[in-house]
Amino acid sequence: MFAHGSVRLPTDVAAECFRELRHRIRSPAEEYKANHLVREKHRAVLEWLPAPGGPVHGHAHVHLIDKAFFVVDRAVGLLLDGDDGDRGLDAVTLYRAGPHTLGDAGWQDFLTAAHRLLRVRTDQGPSVPVDAFFRVVDELRRAVGRTTVSAVLDRLAAARPAAEDYRARIAAAGPPLIPLLDPLLPAVVATVRHWSAGGPGPVRLVHDRQNMLTPERMAWVAESVGPTGAGRVELRLVEARLDVRAQSADVLAGIARKVASDELGGRGDARLTALLRPYIDPRSVWGDAPSWARMRGNAANTGLCVVG
Repeated sequence: MFAHGSVRLPTDVAAECFRELRHRIRSPAEEYKANHLVREKHRAVLEWLPAPGGPVHGHAHVHLIDKAFFVVDRAVGLLLDGDDGDRGLDAVTLYRAGPHTLGDAGWQDFLTAAHRLLRVRTDQGPSVPVDAFFRVVDELRRAVGRTTVSAVLDRLAAARPAAEDYRARIAAAGPPLIPLLDPLLPAVVATVRHWSAGGPGPVRLVHDRQNMLTPERMAWVAESVGPTGAGRVELRLVEARLDVRAQSADVLAGIARKVASDELGGRGDARLTALLRPYIDPRSVWGDAPSWARMRGNAANTGLCVVG
């Protein structure tokens, strides 16, 4: 699970939050992380931070991305024709039924092959990840009977030209501006969209240092938010350990990632899920509808601070 957290807090409020965390946890660590709070002995502190009346309540937001579903969705979106709705249904079908239909080993083989096909960097020629992916797809098609999963696999097996074209473009032109497998940029888009709903002024992001956040990609973020968001994104990169607002966002993201992962793994904690529910972006990318519904209240994380 990838979690991208953001807060909108004055520096003095965030600093007071961390003073209180240090007082309650009493760890000598220079930079606090979510793993300081998720220990059982600090359960009271873990509940205090996101609870109503807590320091971030009403001033924070988390966008979640289920990494396995993200890979499936990106592979289906790249390879299959049709509108977004049809491809989205194919991705959800494959994600939900794939582990049971293909078995754990088959499902992992598919995810690994899809990841290698989509990733930008490879030490091998452009045809190698293509050959490997379609070899796995063919093996899985032969291993399963006629199911909804095999129907999606059949459509993927016929999409080799799209895969070859994708790898050829990378070989000829280099990495694309927006890598298919990078979850940070779509998460930043969701974050900007959330905070830009608050008024006509610009959204100023104070983000921990990330090589992905170049001026060209931030221009893409602004454009992706839509006409009302274009030109409204300003970015400043900082070291998270030196900015308590970025640390606050990082801690919240780490907590949300654990709670969401526990939900997806059938180990959900009803109390923590209820506390985190108000923070979860309804556009979060999940493949498991029941857990998604529970977290939303209706059908490696990175910290980000939003100010202004």
